[in-house]
Amino acid sequence: MSTLSLRLPDSLHESVRELARREHISINQFVATALAEKMSALLTEEYLSERARRGSRKKFKSVLAKVRDATPEKGDML
Repeated sequence: MSTLSLRLPDSLHESVRELARREHISINQFVATALAEKMSALLTEEYLSERARRGSRKKFKSVLAKVRDATPEKGDML
């Protein structure tokens, strides 16, 4: 476990303190969870961007061509 010294504006500190209290967790746990969520979002964006770069429109159209032509079910129409 590492220690991190963090300077926060008073208003942000008060908001974090209140939200952590409402969630019945420590400020440390709140900040660690918020940081993990942010990192997950950023890493997911990178992962999806990389997958998109490797994609092939030709292969995509080939797969779509295999789908049978049928009327969509009720509630599944655009």
